Amino acid sequence: MDKIFFIYCVGLLIVAYGTAETILSESISIFDELGSFDAEERDEIENFALPSCNSEHGSKVLVNVDGFGAVGNGVSDDTQAFVNAWKQACTTPKSVFLVPIGRRYLVNATRFKGPCADKLIVQIDGTIIAPDEPKNWDPNYPRIWLEFSNLTGVLFQGGGVIDGSGSKWWAASCKKNKSNPCKGAPTALTIDSSSAVKVKGLTIRNSQQMHFIVSKSDSVRVSDVQISAPGDSPNTDGIHITGSTNVVLQNCKIGTGDDCISIVNGSSNIKMKKIYCGPGHGISIGSLGKDNSTGIVTMVVLDTAFLRETTNGLRIKTWQGGSGYVRSVRYQNVMMEDVSNPIIIDQFYCDSPTACQNQTSAVEVSQIMYRNISGTSQSERAMKFACSDTVPCKNIILHDINLEKKDGTAETYCHSATGIGYGYIQPSAECLTSSDKDFIIEQSQEVEPEKPRRENLIHSEL
Repeated sequence: MDKIFFIYCVGLLIVAYGTAETILSESISIFDELGSFDAEERDEIENFALPSCNSEHGSKVLVNVDGFGAVGNGVSDDTQAFVNAWKQACTTPKSVFLVPIGRRYLVNATRFKGPCADKLIVQIDGTIIAPDEPKNWDPNYPRIWLEFSNLTGVLFQGGGVIDGSGSKWWAASCKKNKSNPCKGAPTALTIDSSSAVKVKGLTIRNSQQMHFIVSKSDSVRVSDVQISAPGDSPNTDGIHITGSTNVVLQNCKIGTGDDCISIVNGSSNIKMKKIYCGPGHGISIGSLGKDNSTGIVTMVVLDTAFLRETTNGLRIKTWQGGSGYVRSVRYQNVMMEDVSNPIIIDQFYCDSPTACQNQTSAVEVSQIMYRNISGTSQSERAMKFACSDTVPCKNIILHDINLEKKDGTAETYCHSATGIGYGYIQPSAECLTSSDKDFIIEQSQEVEPEKPRRENLIHSEL
């Protein structure tokens, strides 16, 4: 972080709040954390080199699923062939688990477990498809399709496709038809309880529910991955990160019916760079705090992203009644086109068919920076900070924001949120420095106090 910018921001914060010692201490903490995070990010991205798997595979031991009886016609069940090939590859050092190009392999729900021998490569060049009939899904695996667990130092790569055949699952969702029961569906690809895993070049599409989950893992690198599903497919998050640390997402293109990226409890040191998002619900931290639970997310950086026609842009969402915190987050160099809620913090999130009960406890949101964010908003409220009366949002920093509404005036809404704007800020965000809990600031920079209304504070999934 630029030292001049740091010093100037600290000075502005002192002037804005008037409590020099407290603000100076908090600000130094914020910038120290995010500044050191910058250095780590540059080092890792510069060294983001993946080993290649050439046509001859060099000294690698080739384990081809076809050699274990896989047919690859998209009709015959190739599950057992994949299981047998995995056993061979996992126990053989320097092996390549190969899914050949030009074929379609029908594979049922399967857990591919480690630990495995050193230097395993999973080379997916062909297409893996899931059974398309929900009623025939293996009841022992209700929430997974392809799960890889307990791996260390494994590389997934190739130009192949993982296709969840999700259309019948979507039709059976209660979000598509309220008469349907609400129940979970499988995730296409899961990396669980693993470390030093790299995923490069794959396409994941039409998942039954979430596309790609990174769970309880450390040091996972995902690059050049494409994820797609129709914009109306329910709960089809692109990449979902939970309970994981040191995750890098780079050069990914994601368009689904839910969050392009969602980051939830127990996740830290998450770095995203060069992300394309749309359609979908944007890039989200949360939801956190549901059913009075504790949610913690910290040290998140998004650098360079384009979001197009998403229902949200940069979103932090928490339920009333939760505890924990979201802290030390920076969004920078983000362009948006026709995004409904470009910048939104919502501590009153309520993805429920009935109204959520008002509660006093909340997940704390603090040390959030938005820097060089521009584009167009579909809604009037281009920036919305809807925060708890008892656990307000604090240390929100805006630096060079330019968000406009194509056919009207954009505004900023604040409730129980404090922070500061630096540089060019449109629409004005003077409400962040106001002591009043509920404010709307329009582009004209006229301050219009507004009494808290229930519709301002209670929100449902978009």
